[in-house]
Amino acid sequence: MRFVDFSVGQVLHAGPYEVREQEILDFAKSWDPQWFHTDLEAASQGHFGGLIASGWHTCSIAMKLACESFLIGSESFASPGLSYLKWKLPVRPGDKLRLTATILDTRVSKSNPSLGVINWRWMIYNASDQEVLELEATNLFKIS
Repeated sequence: MRFVDFSVGQVLHAGPYEVREQEILDFAKSWDPQWFHTDLEAASQGHFGGLIASGWHTCSIAMKLACESFLIGSESFASPGLSYLKWKLPVRPGDKLRLTATILDTRVSKSNPSLGVINWRWMIYNASDQEVLELEATNLFKIS
């Protein structure tokens, strides 16, 4: 998508993506090796009653969905960061996740008029329509 294709209030959808148990284990072993992400037996006795995905894994899934649906081939080239991030519910093996992205603001940069700035809210839902992740991000787009 090009910068001009985004408008305030626009809602974009992506997914679903099914989270696999082995994927949770592999991601956690490499990037977030806490026992409730890596040890099936210990996790079954833990607070969440079973294995859960790392929140960072959930963020990675959100990014994958956004890339595949809106960002690959777009004019987006960077993000200066997030204004907030909330992990609302655990993600479990077999969950089917979908992304909803709502455009909060679009503007042309005052210091560089060839740069578009988009602020948007990403929400990830599971198949039961429970929100598991919410974040607000800023993305930079080259204006062609």
